[in-house]
Amino acid sequence: MKSTVNVADFIVNTPTDSVPEHIIHQAQRSLINVFGVALSASLDPSVEALEKIGSHGNQEATVIGRSRSDLNQAALINGYLAHLQDYDDTHFPTILHPSAPIWPAALAAAERRGCSGSDLLAAFAIGAEVACRVAMSVHPWHYDLGWHITGTVGGFGAAAAASRLLGLTVEQTVSALGLAGTHAAGFREAFGTNGKALHAGHAAASGLRAALLSANGFTGPRAVLEGTRGFWSVLSPTGHDSSFVDQLSDTKIDWELANNGLKPYANGVVSHPLQDAVIELRNSYEIDPVDVTSIEARVHPLVLELMNLSPVVGLEGKFSYRHCAAVALVDGAAHEAQFSDARVNDDQISAIRDLVHATVDDQLSEDEVHVTIRGANFDYNTHIPHATGSPQNPMSDSQLESKYRAIASEVIGTSQTELLLSAVWDLPEEQNAQQTIALAGE
Repeated sequence: MKSTVNVADFIVNTPTDSVPEHIIHQAQRSLINVFGVALSASLDPSVEALEKIGSHGNQEATVIGRSRSDLNQAALINGYLAHLQDYDDTHFPTILHPSAPIWPAALAAAERRGCSGSDLLAAFAIGAEVACRVAMSVHPWHYDLGWHITGTVGGFGAAAAASRLLGLTVEQTVSALGLAGTHAAGFREAFGTNGKALHAGHAAASGLRAALLSANGFTGPRAVLEGTRGFWSVLSPTGHDSSFVDQLSDTKIDWELANNGLKPYANGVVSHPLQDAVIELRNSYEIDPVDVTSIEARVHPLVLELMNLSPVVGLEGKFSYRHCAAVALVDGAAHEAQFSDARVNDDQISAIRDLVHATVDDQLSEDEVHVTIRGANFDYNTHIPHATGSPQNPMSDSQLESKYRAIASEVIGTSQTELLLSAVWDLPEEQNAQQTIALAGE
């Protein structure tokens, strides 16, 4: 099986109306979420650094919450914004964050070419399917080597969505995938820094650029996945499973966007069941943090592998299960405010962090936890089988809208927040998606 050609054929020749309605609905949900979290992140001072070093060409594309820019810069910054707060989404089988690299490339391509809302949603769904299946083909070997799968695999999805919207042929799309794949990058060492979100921005921009170059005759490797020195051999030398990609030739595939979850908390997803548990016990028993002597948890192995930082700054708090549990107990929340430098260095939060301990239970699923909170006169415990936001316990449309309104309205005001929300829900009937995208701008 020629895996890369097979992927390109899926990208180009899948009819828009063959994408299932429930997958289109998931695409709409993910776009609402991306607009909300990127708008919230657009106020972060670090964005100015990206703007200063970028090109200052035409203003062809919307930068969410900021001034318009050229296509490449818009994709780069939007990808960065969508992932900066770690408040985006997660494909649970692989821990890939598909929306942050793929939506920015799709939005920029849509503004360049002009397309209907239904075509835009289908392109994202197809790009996400490509990224998720490439991620599945190398999981867990690739991630275990230290690669950040959103940065390395996200570019394939970005190139897929952009190639489809730009009207590339199968041959051109093969080259676009090859060019995107050869720019795959991102190490997990960057977690807790701005570099992590830059991975998503780079993947978005490199995927879009790959499609634009290929549209103008630029060539890339034809076997970027399966080649002797291709993605599988070089970036996942300890193992891969091509069947996940080759299944794209099946006209009745089970779409992976159904296994994507939206986040209720602005931090690493594997700590979400712990936060659910602590908040549940806190609220059910009206626990006063000063009375707590220990918080003990049995967790999935990824919690200690990914969330074991001792935080000094806010971004590091997003990858500290102890900090996540501490703010869940004290604040009953884990939004962006809980991950400021000040909150990480707060005396009460620091003291509670020292009381949090976790042990690995290999029998638990990724979104499961057992938690006990103890005090001198109490011993409360709970079991979370599926964390809020997981595919088995998804955020409802109403919960998503509440999250979106809370974070978007702080940047663009209530009126524009509602206009943008309504426009995304109406995208399947919209003939020109550019009007909706522009509502997310400054």
